[in-house]
Amino acid sequence: ISISYLRVSIGASDLNASVFSYDDMPKGETDINMDKFSLAPDKTDLIPLLKEILSINPSIKILGSPWSPPAWMKDNDSTKGGSLKKEYYSSYAKYFVRYVEEMKKEGITIDAITVQNEPLHPGNNPSLLMLPEQQAEFIRDHLGPAFQSAGIKTKIIIYDHNCDKPDYPITVLNDEGAKKYIDGSAFHLYAGDISAMSQVHDAHPDKNIYFTEQYTAIESEFPGDLQWHFKNLIIGAPRNHAKTVLEWNLANDAQFGPHTDGGCTTCKGALTIAGDSVKRNVAYYIIGHASKIAPAGSVRIESSQAAHLPNIAYKTPDGKYALIVLNELNNAASFNIKVGDKWAAITLPAGSVGSFRW
Repeated sequence: ISISYLRVSIGASDLNASVFSYDDMPKGETDINMDKFSLAPDKTDLIPLLKEILSINPSIKILGSPWSPPAWMKDNDSTKGGSLKKEYYSSYAKYFVRYVEEMKKEGITIDAITVQNEPLHPGNNPSLLMLPEQQAEFIRDHLGPAFQSAGIKTKIIIYDHNCDKPDYPITVLNDEGAKKYIDGSAFHLYAGDISAMSQVHDAHPDKNIYFTEQYTAIESEFPGDLQWHFKNLIIGAPRNHAKTVLEWNLANDAQFGPHTDGGCTTCKGALTIAGDSVKRNVAYYIIGHASKIAPAGSVRIESSQAAHLPNIAYKTPDGKYALIVLNELNNAASFNIKVGDKWAAITLPAGSVGSFRW
């Protein structure tokens, strides 16, 4: 398949076997200048795997997202919940700078970072509560200037949470001092409606929109997941200005691990790996289908909306047209594809997705 954009955690996510950051310290100690910063926890698996991926596809782009700062920076001294202490805003900005610089030394360019994964969900492990006013201040007075001073071109993306709170990224972007450092906003869809991304776009049309996370669950069924993800994400997200659509996550083991104590126990990867056995799950086919028909660099073009046939059209980098159509009905549906004076009559089976290039 043709994946062109990957999201990785900065430090541990809840889908790591254990919780760690890149600057953990003994209880009661701090490291404000990042003298002890190290990518060592990820040098066994993640970094070698990213290098292998880049050897196969050097043009793939990588987004980094933290689930939590080091615990010593937080007001509860814990990897779970809590808030970033103001006295460590500058240190945390240095943490991001070191992350981008050290990954670059490994031959890995970080295209963008989000400031915090799910900043309104402090119940995960790891996690952090970061209110919009806090995020704006952190970017305006610390992270943005730190990136600028270090000559870092990595994009800064805000929010990275559900579509039920479009006021969060709008509040951050309304801070002009922060806005000048921000590339755009990122969204998930575990709550809210995908159209919320258009609300943010309309409020700040000069900033980009990204869709950065949605998992499929172990108890859900292939047909329902396929239809929901195509309607809301593959079709719905770009129709609401998203430049990326990322499923979460790439792979799990046969027990749907790893995950932290308190992390997601029902997240199903695009692949399930058990020894030498590899099983392709629904997310594999969702991304594979869409990424092949509309490769990186494709530009969305207008296509008419039809009842029960959500669709999206692109002009691809090689000058061709591409169209993805979902039949939501429980019976076959027929429609015409028309461009200029050329047209084709198509029939899609019930609940299926069709892709077309010409």
